[in-house]
Amino acid sequence: MIAKMHSCAVRGMDAIVVDVEVDISLGMPVFGMVGLAETAVRESKERVRAAIQNTGYTFPMDRVVVNLAPADVKKEGTGLDLPVAMGILCASGLFEQAKALEWIMAGELSLDGSIKPVRGAIPFALAARDNGFRGIILSEENGREASMVRGIDVLGGAHLSDVVAFFSGEKELPPLEPEMPAGDVKVKGSRDFALVRGQDHVKRALEVAASGGHHILMNGPAGSGKSMMAKCLPGILPGLSFEEQLEVARVYSVTGTEFAPDARPFRSPHHSISDAGLVGGGPGPMPGEISLAHHGVLFLDELPEFRRNVLEVLRQPLEDGEITLARARSRATYPCRIMLVGAMNPCPCGNLTNPAAQCTCSPGRINQYRAKVSGPLLDRIDVQVEVPRLSYDQLSRPGKEEGSETVRKRVEQAREIQTHRFKDSPCFCNADMGQDLVQIHCRPDSEGEHVLRQAMDRLNLSARAGTSILKLSRTIADLEGEDRILRSHILEAVQYKRFDRDGGMHF
Repeated sequence: MIAKMHSCAVRGMDAIVVDVEVDISLGMPVFGMVGLAETAVRESKERVRAAIQNTGYTFPMDRVVVNLAPADVKKEGTGLDLPVAMGILCASGLFEQAKALEWIMAGELSLDGSIKPVRGAIPFALAARDNGFRGIILSEENGREASMVRGIDVLGGAHLSDVVAFFSGEKELPPLEPEMPAGDVKVKGSRDFALVRGQDHVKRALEVAASGGHHILMNGPAGSGKSMMAKCLPGILPGLSFEEQLEVARVYSVTGTEFAPDARPFRSPHHSISDAGLVGGGPGPMPGEISLAHHGVLFLDELPEFRRNVLEVLRQPLEDGEITLARARSRATYPCRIMLVGAMNPCPCGNLTNPAAQCTCSPGRINQYRAKVSGPLLDRIDVQVEVPRLSYDQLSRPGKEEGSETVRKRVEQAREIQTHRFKDSPCFCNADMGQDLVQIHCRPDSEGEHVLRQAMDRLNLSARAGTSILKLSRTIADLEGEDRILRSHILEAVQYKRFDRDGGMHF
């Protein structure tokens, strides 16, 4: 007898529907599996056999052949355990096939028949919706994640016997609902700007960057507060919209890691990371840190300590907002719309711009240190700001500093303006604008255009830097609730092109 079930296999950010065909015929008791299954899938034979027997069902003592179609697509992971087991039980006459054909199933089986979570739950649910299935059946843990996808039923099963009972009409599986954050967004582990003394111009630069999703680089001597302020940044970012939550959760689902939708991602990899670890790779290939920070913050502390080849692979993803990883037999495109936040010292010893300490670095060593951050990469960073070392009097000045909650309200107002502006485009914020949208939404008034022309000519700025100034000016105007881009907005934006004005990394 032949039975057919439906499942999925991960392919990059997407999932393809896999037909699990089971044939039980007379012959020697052999359990074979065909259809380009990799090691973890082939090993499922032993898990499935033990799960069926330990659940109280009889494993057929005949010739069992499982075909995974399409046969020319490699099948990875353990998510095919559940549909293979269900196909064997259906072919054995335990329940009718008709009801099962309406559902996609995925889950790893324990030897006792318990259903474990697998990676790719959200791509699986999207594939079920897009291919007209009634819904998807997963483990309860995966079900909470997959229920973010609207338009299908998501059912969670704890045990193989639960799914069998559901298809045979003996019990119902409860539909699962997504666990959405309630109330205000509180970012775990983020610090409050109220704890940062002074550095008002740096806080303003971070507010502008957060309002428009712009990349920012902070340069200053050791101990000036760069890392602390970077860790305050998540606290002033607005919460994720539902569309953004689904995009980010989809990336995390592919990697099999947990994502908390109550805050934007904040990733801070160590400077020893490889280029594959940063942008993604492997035979799969899998997403890297830049994709795990999608719609959030990628913080690179001690930026020049990263290997130059690692930093250079960021150039295209920062420009495009996505990265395509191609391998000999596979190809995957992952999103990476991020806020890049970099922090660096002016020299290896960190004291070049510190008036209270003597720099011990030679000019050659300083140039070698700064050369690790190339001009083209700097050109893609919209906000570049100096962070000075504060004196004791500045650190101990009386008065209360403005807290992150107050700043975040202004950022949210600016983002609401951008949400309305880009409602008919794929952009989420000003930093995402292409040249066509810049020409529509970033036209300065006559005085502002005159200032921009002077800045471009006198400071020898590139075309990309000029576009960056216009985007920053648009964000500054949004913070002020101004429809027009004025001269003052252009002037502030030019001040944030610190390294471009000074000819690269020279001070």
